[in-house]
Amino acid sequence: MDADAVVIGAGVVGLACARELAARGRDVVIIERHERFGVETSSRNSEVIHAGIYYPAGSLKARLCVAGSRRLYAWCAEHGIPHARIGKLIVASTADEEPRLDEILRQAEANGVSSLRPLSAADVRALEPHVRATRGLWSPDTGIVDSHQLMASLLAEAEGRGGTAAWRHEVVGADPLRGGGFGVTARSDGETTRIEARTVVNAAGLDADLVAAYPGLDARAAGYALHFARGHYFRVHPRKAHLARHLVYPTPRLSHLGIHVTLDLAGGVRLGPDAEYLPGRVQDYAVSTGLRDKFHAAASRYLEGLEPEDLSPDLAGIRPKLQGPGEPFRDFVIAEESARGFPGWINLVGIESPGLTCCLAIATAVADLLEDQA
Repeated sequence: MDADAVVIGAGVVGLACARELAARGRDVVIIERHERFGVETSSRNSEVIHAGIYYPAGSLKARLCVAGSRRLYAWCAEHGIPHARIGKLIVASTADEEPRLDEILRQAEANGVSSLRPLSAADVRALEPHVRATRGLWSPDTGIVDSHQLMASLLAEAEGRGGTAAWRHEVVGADPLRGGGFGVTARSDGETTRIEARTVVNAAGLDADLVAAYPGLDARAAGYALHFARGHYFRVHPRKAHLARHLVYPTPRLSHLGIHVTLDLAGGVRLGPDAEYLPGRVQDYAVSTGLRDKFHAAASRYLEGLEPEDLSPDLAGIRPKLQGPGEPFRDFVIAEESARGFPGWINLVGIESPGLTCCLAIATAVADLLEDQA
């Protein structure tokens, strides 16, 4: 064997898995098609450390988010990763939205999140003078993190324990070996390389469903087909950065949290993301200026003092979603595929938000699955 474990994808989840496996004594190789880590979903998001409020009780998203949040704060403190537990305000803009806040509070408590606090309109004003609301919920354990430095720390730990990374190598195939394990084929600059490994962790993000099919698994029959959903962000001009001191979210509707106010560690303010399903698998990260009025109208429902000219296009990210438009909640897929005839192959599919928050907890789940299989 060339390696004990291959991790496909160097986003935050892939790097966390590589670090965890290396920490347990496995010889790990990370294969990444880009020239550096975190180029796609992991670097194009709100960088929020979520508390685990919204997800159905007992779901992987709920359990791993609650556990992952605590672990991520501890990791950042231990490794000097810039982060801030700045808190999050969820607001009802009208009286008919208030019952939804009660539902969110009950859901959070069912998930083991006991820190949420109901707020009156006056409480909201005291916390955020420029936010208009009839009621609110305060989540003190929601925060933000420097995702780049987080990923750099995970890679450094993996490499410090003997792991290696192959950059600019795109996995193009895999096949089960007769004696167990897999042969993984990657292409770089027109040349192919093959590595044999006892175990494979598919953390390929946007293309995780395609990679899942490489060893012969029927990914569509397994329910792994992904939909691309683009989220846009608009930057708020620094002259209006005083309008929010915390993360501010509207009352969510259906499966989307709504266009919210997010802060970065430099004190900048952004609005977003929205959610737009893309018609195919094209990774188009354009942010049209034509969306400005939509973002302004959405934020102005709860944020006072914002003018359209205060907004400028910022970035976009694409989420790998298991549910299509209008479809019900789908949980993370974290599957060791022995039951489908591929022992030692783990698929991580549909790892969208709160994947960043969950990364360390996902990595533990993956390593535990491999130990159970062994």
